Amino acid sequence: MKIGIPKEIKNQEHRVSTVPGTVRELVSRGHEVFVENNAGIGCGFDDLAFIEAGATILDTPKAIFEAAQLIIKVKEPQPSEVALLKPHHILFTYLHLAAEESLAKSLTATDCTAIAYETVIIDGKLPLLEPMSEVAGRMSTIFGATHLAKHFGGNGNMLSGVPGVSPSEVVVIGGGTAGTNAAKMALGLGAKVTILEISADRMRYLDLALPGVTTLHSNPANLAEVLPNADLVIGAVLVPGAAAPKLVNREHLKSMKNGSVIVDIAVDQGGCVETTHATTHENPTYIEEGVIHYCVANMPAAFARTSTLALTGATRPWTLLIADLGALGACEKRPELWGGVNCINGKLTCKPVANAHNMTYTCPQEALKSIANT
Repeated sequence: MKIGIPKEIKNQEHRVSTVPGTVRELVSRGHEVFVENNAGIGCGFDDLAFIEAGATILDTPKAIFEAAQLIIKVKEPQPSEVALLKPHHILFTYLHLAAEESLAKSLTATDCTAIAYETVIIDGKLPLLEPMSEVAGRMSTIFGATHLAKHFGGNGNMLSGVPGVSPSEVVVIGGGTAGTNAAKMALGLGAKVTILEISADRMRYLDLALPGVTTLHSNPANLAEVLPNADLVIGAVLVPGAAAPKLVNREHLKSMKNGSVIVDIAVDQGGCVETTHATTHENPTYIEEGVIHYCVANMPAAFARTSTLALTGATRPWTLLIADLGALGACEKRPELWGGVNCINGKLTCKPVANAHNMTYTCPQEALKSIANT
């Protein structure tokens, strides 16, 4: 198979989708790999490293898309990339279509086969999303604590406190991978940490795994009780493939301290805070009702080297599988991959996305097999 690795063009996105080690494996299996000029430079992989691994360097995104059948990316395709997609393409990347109706419609209209990292589910887990959830969760505490500083507009409370001064209060909404990692960092800094979670089994796990954390059932009453005392609120709610529920509303914000901080990790899926809108690393924050909002849509890009190595470690076996067998063959060998298929041949094949945008849903097995029969 001919495989293309374009340079990411989303604002301040420095990750690369495939590292030289994986390129070497692909080439050893008989595949051709085309890498865009300087695609890996932002995370420490120069063109020479890819050339030595057996890749061919091409100068433009257009050249990459024209040369390749399988396109591997990190972030959702930007409009100029969507325009390059053709029916023969297999796109393998993060998509987050439930939060982007225009992208869901334009991507489907290309007739390409698009497989999303974040909707591959195995044994109830999201193996291709978890590495970035770990990074974003840990980042949320670091960046949230930083923005509590007065010169960032915060309320001036240090997360850890000091002897004789109480530590700050951190509220984490959602006890999944991102929330657990956020809480772990906050506890390590000495903060008082409360996690709101809907699963009793998950709360039992958190109680054992994170001594010192307080767990509460995630419901409107408990949320309304803890938010007024919070210095830092971390939104870590996830419904796989679907838009995040809006759990924190504007009235909640009015009850919070001036200069408190919200970090909405769920921004890729539309955010779990009513007032969330996506920001960038260049302009990461804004203020609503006196509360600082940090809502960067590609948080892990800030630590591009760590994030690239974590992501590609998880995606590597799936990349090899799709390259070796094609989309249909890979799904037949590993049926879990069907959940990642979001659109095929002009049909939307992810039910949560269809529900979010009132679009027609088609079973992915039927849609993909129809291509094989043509």
